[in-house]
Amino acid sequence: MKKNLVLALSGVLVVAVAAGSWWWSGAKTRSAAATQAAAPGAGAPALVTLAAAQRQNVPVTVQVNGSVVSLNSVDLRPQVTNTVREVHVKEGQFVKAGQLLFTLDDRPDQANLAKARAQQQRDEAMLADLERQYKRSQDLVAQNFIAKSAADATLSQLEAQRAAVAADRAAVQSAQVALGYATLKAPIAGRIGAVNIYPGTLVQPSLSLVTITQLDPIAVSFPVPEGKLQDLLQAAREHTPVEAVVAGRRAPLKGTLSFVDNTVDPLIGTVRAKAVFDNADQALWPGQFVETRVTVRTIDGATVLPASALMMLADGNSVYVVDAERKAARRKVQAIYNFGTQVVVKGVEPGEQVVTEGKQNVRPGGKVRIDAPQAQPDKQPQQPGNAAPGPSPGSAASVAPTSASVVADRERT
Repeated sequence: MKKNLVLALSGVLVVAVAAGSWWWSGAKTRSAAATQAAAPGAGAPALVTLAAAQRQNVPVTVQVNGSVVSLNSVDLRPQVTNTVREVHVKEGQFVKAGQLLFTLDDRPDQANLAKARAQQQRDEAMLADLERQYKRSQDLVAQNFIAKSAADATLSQLEAQRAAVAADRAAVQSAQVALGYATLKAPIAGRIGAVNIYPGTLVQPSLSLVTITQLDPIAVSFPVPEGKLQDLLQAAREHTPVEAVVAGRRAPLKGTLSFVDNTVDPLIGTVRAKAVFDNADQALWPGQFVETRVTVRTIDGATVLPASALMMLADGNSVYVVDAERKAARRKVQAIYNFGTQVVVKGVEPGEQVVTEGKQNVRPGGKVRIDAPQAQPDKQPQQPGNAAPGPSPGSAASVAPTSASVVADRERT
């Protein structure tokens, strides 16, 4: 009895020692693994995608929405209150400068002009008579037949009549100007708008008869951020080309930067610019919104990276640069200009490899492995009439016994 108890206690002691040894070795292994995981740069290499920095000339392009405006637009109004006698144009018609548009009732003006001319002729006749009288009086004074004061009186009458004739000429000119108000001509070449005036309509200076808008050439006005003001001024001095993208046209229209406003809008921080376009085919229409693009300058020899490589951290922009040993190092960079999916930076040399995908798994000083696309095996389509493939080894269908085999096993049992 005592011998059995000793044997049982010995067995328990052996099991306890073995369990303690196993626990101690496992604790050491776990501690070593934790220490190795905490060490910088340790662990499996992170799977990343790399891209090489490129050197190229990058145009700095300002792309904004603008509106089409006419270079000249005239709101035609009459100078006098009168009645329309005849309308010589139709709405939507293209007219030339100086073309007759409207004719007003000019009968009162014709009568006033005739009256002024008649008065002028009368005063000119009296002037001629006074000139003859003054000449005779000078001869009589030379022969001492009349006093010199009589000749001076005739001279005063002559000068007064000359002034009257000059006033008559001015009256005739004024009547001619008033008569000219009866005909309204196009001051510029352009397209006529809506015409709501008809013969017999009473018009006055406060009423607009028609609007004439110049369409060729035409301008596009667009806002530019004030940060690009100096580049924009230089581009305007060089008459930089401007593109306008019009909906429904495949190719953009080409124009020339011609004007930069003299004031920056303090509310939105933009300056207004204008470009002139040839518009013979009327592709641009006043009031139309278009997308404009202007290259204000070019960055020569810029270092270009994919924008996805940038990490915007609290201390600034950074990228992971991978060396020949596939070790990643975090480097601060300065973003100069973004265009599309690319960015111009300072702090990276052309040819260096940067991480574009998988940055969240990279640690400074750690190694990386490059993600390469794997070739997908070609799938063989099953031909009609072929037997369906059997179950693969290890599948549920391969290990599940059939009903016949189960019955046979039961009978043998």
